[in-house]
Amino acid sequence: MHRLRVSHGAVALFSAVVMLGASAFVLQQAVRAQGAKGGQAPMFQVDPLWPKPLPNKWVIGSTIGLAIDSRDHVWVIHRPATIEDNEKAGTLKNGDCCFVAPQVIEFDPNGNVVSTFGGPGAGYEWPDSEHGIFVDNKDNIWISGNGAKDSHLLKFNRQGKFLLQIGHKGQSKGSNDLENVKMAANMEVDPAANELIVADGYGNKRVVVFDNDSGKYKRHWGAYGNRPDDTPLGAYDPAAKPAQQFRGPVHCASLAKDGLIYVCDRTGNRIQVFQKNGTYLKETFLSPRTLGSGAVWDIAFSTDAAQQFLYSADGLNNRVDVLLRQPLQHVTSFGQGGHMPGTFYGLHNVATDSRGNIYTVETWGGKRVQKFVFKGLGASQGPVMTVR
Repeated sequence: MHRLRVSHGAVALFSAVVMLGASAFVLQQAVRAQGAKGGQAPMFQVDPLWPKPLPNKWVIGSTIGLAIDSRDHVWVIHRPATIEDNEKAGTLKNGDCCFVAPQVIEFDPNGNVVSTFGGPGAGYEWPDSEHGIFVDNKDNIWISGNGAKDSHLLKFNRQGKFLLQIGHKGQSKGSNDLENVKMAANMEVDPAANELIVADGYGNKRVVVFDNDSGKYKRHWGAYGNRPDDTPLGAYDPAAKPAQQFRGPVHCASLAKDGLIYVCDRTGNRIQVFQKNGTYLKETFLSPRTLGSGAVWDIAFSTDAAQQFLYSADGLNNRVDVLLRQPLQHVTSFGQGGHMPGTFYGLHNVATDSRGNIYTVETWGGKRVQKFVFKGLGASQGPVMTVR
């Protein structure tokens, strides 16, 4: 565990240049809220100076997981294996910069790094390919991996002390296994039921639920609440009838305050909604003609009492889709492909803090975390895409 106290002094010239050119970095788009009071909807503005520069000349790889804790601290997990040699010259003793950061990084609300941990240790199997991260209501950290043999989940306390492992590396028996996962993507904890809800994932085609303390299996289900079936589905065809199984990866299982679970079927370009017991309720499709890596990567909710809005990360089209949550009605999107602040390359996850700010992380060559400040409600600009 690395506990840091870092002071980042602002470089006056750099700050002046950035602020003078802020108009080039601003992303402030109203979203059409049909049915919302007075046509008002949330607006966001990118903060180009968040987070602060990493200490110790650190660099990060594909930033593959994101979570917000009860203190509005932002936790990310990245993949050191994706950092190129010329990015880690210091680690390789080839130059002064740069050094590979630990896999798990905690930022405070001001963007300062306050702690890190990660990597192999006694008593647990670190994943071959880091993926998801979640901070539960007890401030414990859950981690998943999507390497070919990553059939397990890990639980640590916030200081990085190992607490629990569910499953074992290389032991998965498929989508109806009661002991192991297979290349799980993400997870969330339901505090009311003390249950761990897992989007499982890249290898399996299901949502699976475990006890949050003991790791004991409780239940699982597939698309439409069906029993999961690992029979290959063939290539995705936008004109075909929806598959009765998840195409996968089952990339998120996000729990709303009203107890509904929203599941990302990423390459199926769809969101399916379930009760906690796995009863299927409804679905919607986003950018249904998207092929390749798909259009539905992660889900977060607005922080008003009713969670009126749903935010969906689209990592292939590189934008955040905004929906009215209850009718699953798309209203607009923000973002585009690119490497400048406010744009995305490999948008992987989205999360909201208690003030309604949005955070994102990017995989592939994106390798970063961004903050979009909630600017209140404003006039709509109208929808910008078609949803089936």
